[in-house]
Amino acid sequence: MVRRWRRTHLGSEADRATFRALHSASLASPALRQGLTVESAERSIRHLRSLLGTPALAMTDTAGLLAWDGTGRHHAAQVPALVAATVERGATRGFDRAELSCREAGCPVRTAVASPLVVDERVVGTLQAFAPYPTAGLARAADEVAQWVSGQLELAELDASRTRLMEAEVRALRAQISPHFIYNSLGAIASFVRTDPERARELLLEFADFTRYSFRRHGEFTTLAEELRSVERYLMLEQARFGERLRVTLGVAPEVLPVAVPFLCIQPLVENAVRHGLESADGGGRITITAHDRGQECVIEVEDDGAGEDPERVRRALAGDASLDSIGLGNVDARLRNAFGDDFGLVVETAPGAGTKVVVRVPKFAAGVRA
Repeated sequence: MVRRWRRTHLGSEADRATFRALHSASLASPALRQGLTVESAERSIRHLRSLLGTPALAMTDTAGLLAWDGTGRHHAAQVPALVAATVERGATRGFDRAELSCREAGCPVRTAVASPLVVDERVVGTLQAFAPYPTAGLARAADEVAQWVSGQLELAELDASRTRLMEAEVRALRAQISPHFIYNSLGAIASFVRTDPERARELLLEFADFTRYSFRRHGEFTTLAEELRSVERYLMLEQARFGERLRVTLGVAPEVLPVAVPFLCIQPLVENAVRHGLESADGGGRITITAHDRGQECVIEVEDDGAGEDPERVRRALAGDASLDSIGLGNVDARLRNAFGDDFGLVVETAPGAGTKVVVRVPKFAAGVRA
């Protein structure tokens, strides 16, 4: 006879308690990763109170109450005083009935434990747990949860710092590219004003569309289709200057056009190819731009048959050496790595007299990346 074993529960009570705590933390985390605001506090506080199991919980910044969950909200007026005392001490502290006076019979809010929320060694707020009576266990638990919340806020600040850095890098890239391009483009357009007014008008419209795209202020990412359309405008303006000396081959797989890429990540590579690959070549040259599907990735290649470059010089440019005249290489490489990880930096193949090929790999789908 075979006796079948049947599982009647999911682990012990301790296992289930651990699961509930982890689940509550996971529900609170997304809001806290947005920073310490009224909205993030209101979205996360219910889950944090579930972690602590207290009748009431408050979250504050250093000025006062951001969110309250649970009973006893009539004590909200006392919260700023608890904030001031906790910030002054810089550590978890308890408050007894004398400091939480209450005239409502049966109110479970009689004592409180307030723990500071710390970001970059700076107190930015407090987490205040309210209970009928003080216990050492509540004090330890409140302190642990406050430290976890502080860690989430640290990550939020890191994300915000990274965003500010990337925005600064894009502004620097615009400043680096725009003078060279604008002067040459306007000079080329001016040369057609008398001889071919219609072409001058078309080029002026392309120039306006290109600069409008390059100096837009919304979105860290764009689609490959939009980026390549900007590249086409750029090359049209450069061909007006170089004429038949600049020959362009473009081959793009339609299925990769919707892929999200960092804003201004291809055009700088093409401008670099024109400036350093073809401007110094008497007979001009060819630029080849391809984009194709490779499983989970999109691979974009920008290649020129110009003068090439010293590999050591390129290595230094990718390392961020600002003294080198390589438009945007280090900037684009850094933004790709910040967006997708170190596996997705630029790959540059070059040698003096052998031209240059730059390979850009981006994942077709990445968490948190949307054009």
